[in-house]
Amino acid sequence: MPEPTPSYPCFYPLGDAALVVQFGDAISPQVHARVRSLATHLEQHPLAGLLEIVPAYTTLTLYYKPAAVASRTEITPYEQFLSQVEEIVAELQQAAPPPARLVEIPVCYGGAFGPDLDEVARHCHLSPEEVIKLHQQGEYLVYMLGFAPGFAYLGGLPEQLATPRKAEPRQAIPSGSVGIAGLQTGIYPLETPGGWQLIGRCPLQLFDPRQDSPSQLQMGDRLRFVAISEPEFRKLERRPHGA
Repeated sequence: MPEPTPSYPCFYPLGDAALVVQFGDAISPQVHARVRSLATHLEQHPLAGLLEIVPAYTTLTLYYKPAAVASRTEITPYEQFLSQVEEIVAELQQAAPPPARLVEIPVCYGGAFGPDLDEVARHCHLSPEEVIKLHQQGEYLVYMLGFAPGFAYLGGLPEQLATPRKAEPRQAIPSGSVGIAGLQTGIYPLETPGGWQLIGRCPLQLFDPRQDSPSQLQMGDRLRFVAISEPEFRKLERRPHGA
């Protein structure tokens, strides 16, 4: 017999001190809106014992301290925590997601800033200018942050620009580099190794651990890329963080 199709949202434990809330089985703006709504609500109204909120494409994982949750002896801390989260999810079912910011990211495309632009153009049977135009036309959604501090996973890359990762990753990619890997585009907020195809670079400091809010991009932001010249890049590069 075929396994029954799961009904969403669904809830399940992760170890003995975490709860996973799954809102779907495919990446979509609709599923993301529900993940973000619950994350935002719990950030603003944290439950007793809640330690950490970890959003992903289709899930929200909630880490909690069982001893801080336990207030009733007839059920387990997990059951108590689950009951509270289920109630909140039900209340948010019909609520509109929080408003999203629109963030513009300046990018200097090609040359030393985008050493793989020509390779992406060849793979996609486009000119470099067409790649730049298409990359700017999209409006992207920040689904989550991960891999490295402040690294935003973006949805919305035009299918015409889908390009495989490099066969051999680079040992060091400069911070601000804008790349493509498969159907994803993203910005490296810190210098890290990586295998994405680099098509440009952003001059802004997108992650600064000295700030109260270290990451300039947040889950739920809408994002647009704007092409700039190298002189404009150098001017913005000297601008203080957040200015």
